[in-house]
Amino acid sequence: MKYVITGKNIGVTEGISNALQTKLAKMDKYFLINDEVECRCVVSAHKEAQKVEVTIFLPSMPLRAEVENPDLYAAIDLVVDKLEGQMRKIKTRMDRSNGRISLGKAINFEEIEEEKKEDGEDVVVRTKSYYLQPMSIEEAITRMEALGHDFFVYLDEEDDRISTVYIRKDGGYGVIQAENPIK
Repeated sequence: MKYVITGKNIGVTEGISNALQTKLAKMDKYFLINDEVECRCVVSAHKEAQKVEVTIFLPSMPLRAEVENPDLYAAIDLVVDKLEGQMRKIKTRMDRSNGRISLGKAINFEEIEEEKKEDGEDVVVRTKSYYLQPMSIEEAITRMEALGHDFFVYLDEEDDRISTVYIRKDGGYGVIQAENPIK
């Protein structure tokens, strides 16, 4: 993997960089195209915790995990564990979908252990559909808050794109917007 390691409110020392690269190198076996996989790590220091965010850019989809812990090196271990857990979940979903989910030729599934589930399989417990009304971001936020939800899906009135507004963990709002407009 190619590593890009940056720090926020903390200088990335050689020790931090080496620890990240050594721990993340364990994940190399999961990727068929190691030299082309980019891994971006952001290490940040907060008052009482250290935060490690890792994004691995695969050709078909990114893998992302973040962990906060008072101990930076424990956070690095935990973020790698979290990424490996995501890989197990992806493999399990791929096995259950009978090939309907395509991740291209990026992941070496033979190296990933099966996910161990104790509560049974993941199941869709509710399906909901509704007409997307064109509205402004302000109206979407107002409706989201009125419903008491963390997110709200709407049709952006400015560009006719399906959009989702959500409440960010660090405060404020975020918007995820489809790149392709409705025809």
